[in-house]
Amino acid sequence: MMYRDDFLLFLCVMSAVALVVFVALYFVKAGYGMFRTSAWGVSVNNKLGWVLMEAPVFFVMLWLWMCSGAGFTMPQFLFFLLFQLHYLQRSFVFPFLMSGESRMPVAIMLMGIVFNVLNGMMQAGGIFYFAPAGMYADGMAYLLKPHALIGLALFVVGMGINLHSDHVIRHLRLPGDTKHYLPQKGFYRYVTSANYFGELVEWTGFAVLTASLAAWVFVWWTFANLVPRANAIHRRYREEFGNEAVGRRKRIIPFIY
Repeated sequence: MMYRDDFLLFLCVMSAVALVVFVALYFVKAGYGMFRTSAWGVSVNNKLGWVLMEAPVFFVMLWLWMCSGAGFTMPQFLFFLLFQLHYLQRSFVFPFLMSGESRMPVAIMLMGIVFNVLNGMMQAGGIFYFAPAGMYADGMAYLLKPHALIGLALFVVGMGINLHSDHVIRHLRLPGDTKHYLPQKGFYRYVTSANYFGELVEWTGFAVLTASLAAWVFVWWTFANLVPRANAIHRRYREEFGNEAVGRRKRIIPFIY
């Protein structure tokens, strides 16, 4: 059994590990997607890898919600539904929309599984088990508070950007084509990793909506994981397509970075 002090320590440790990951990823490119190499060892089919990597957080969150006794109490149930909606798409829809026969290193998949299990514990803990007393006592009225409305809007907009950006990436190639192309539509007009920007906005919205410390730790993890990768992708695009083609587009945050 975990107590509140243990949970806070857990969040501190996760935050510290995210800092290490953030620094390390500026020196080591995570070997999936365009950066996969044989040096990462044994690999699995990319679709299978994504399902196995992302699905654990969906089931951990589901199990901990069922065990919490929170049931359909608002606003926690809405938080649960939004979180599960993202991972339903990411675990069981997104992988099967992918084209090509790319592969994922087992090492990357296993690291993803570990993080997703821990993140499911974090988010369930922050919402169902260790939220400050009375935080969500207003029920449905909580969702009318300014920060909740702003957070919900950010979540929806971020998810929309993320899904549209994934759609743009999937339709860059014709069947059988293996070339790399510079995406141009949607938020790719402003950043070279629009899908990552959408995800960062999405989880920032979730943290604002829930006012959960655990959700903010997840935002930090999202930032630590995606910002260095967006930097590596930006550099790859400049090397491959030239500075003129990339233009003034930023890496992940429009007009900023």
